[in-house]
Amino acid sequence: MVKFALFGAGRIGAMHARNIARHERASLVHVYDVHRPSAEKVARANGAKPVDSVAAALEGVDAVLIASSTNTHVDLITASAKAGVPVLCEKPIDLDIKRVEHCRKAIAGTGVPVQIGFNRRYDPSHRAVREAVHKGEIGPLELLVITSRDPGLAPVSYLKVSGGIFRDMVIHDFDLSRFILGEEPVEVFATGSVRVDPEVGKLDDVDTAMVVMKAKSGALVHINVSRRAVYGYDQRVEAFGAKGMAQSDNLRASTLTRANAKITGAKAPLLHFFIERYTKAYLDELDEFITVVRKGEKPSVDFEDGRRALILANAAGESLKSGRSVKVRYD
Repeated sequence: MVKFALFGAGRIGAMHARNIARHERASLVHVYDVHRPSAEKVARANGAKPVDSVAAALEGVDAVLIASSTNTHVDLITASAKAGVPVLCEKPIDLDIKRVEHCRKAIAGTGVPVQIGFNRRYDPSHRAVREAVHKGEIGPLELLVITSRDPGLAPVSYLKVSGGIFRDMVIHDFDLSRFILGEEPVEVFATGSVRVDPEVGKLDDVDTAMVVMKAKSGALVHINVSRRAVYGYDQRVEAFGAKGMAQSDNLRASTLTRANAKITGAKAPLLHFFIERYTKAYLDELDEFITVVRKGEKPSVDFEDGRRALILANAAGESLKSGRSVKVRYD
């Protein structure tokens, strides 16, 4: 059994705690959160022990899962890696690329695997699109279209510290683009508007955006994003090439379609949000990480993937402000 410490006992942390506790190859040992009552609640529900410090959480464990606030990630990754404990960390590594670079240097000599929680890579439908592309089923990739729309705007208190739409929300789509492309985007153009709530504009942010990227091969990526989709969590991917296309569609609560004299082809509603939509992806992500820990393997999505997704997010932010496309450098 891989013994875990969990950092962060909020909504996403509680989900990870349940997944760890129910996994046949893992057990949750310690839970740490700066809000002690939250740590106690999550620990009690999953047979773990709440602890009062990072050092205590790292004692006697084989792995850590970091689901705390973004501004704690770098310090927790560094402390865990220096203690020789493998890390699965929620995205992003940090909002500041300088802190990410500092962390990269700090852990470089440890040899400890660090997996970043880009869970969409593990979604069976999204992975099937990637496989179709890489097997040549649609011919050379020409267009990749990603639709990513949240069911509703997050609270303003969260948006203030989120880092903006590109680093908070679209960073998943930047990583998914790289995953499906199999090459790096080299140019980014982004535009955006405030269409959902004027309060977002006061934060120097947008709630509706489009990003166009070009890869070295000439393949184009289009990402359309909204903080509000009144019909549910809208997640679709389409890869298009000379031989055809591959598409990953939305998941629904059931495959039921209703039709009668008043209704024609009414389908079940979309799943509400990311925990429901990516339930299996989170489980498969954890399962891979446990294998990484047990076998000492390199994770398929690592620290460098997190770094490069943030570089793309920053390029999109720069493009939004300048109104011009931005050449991307990863060195």
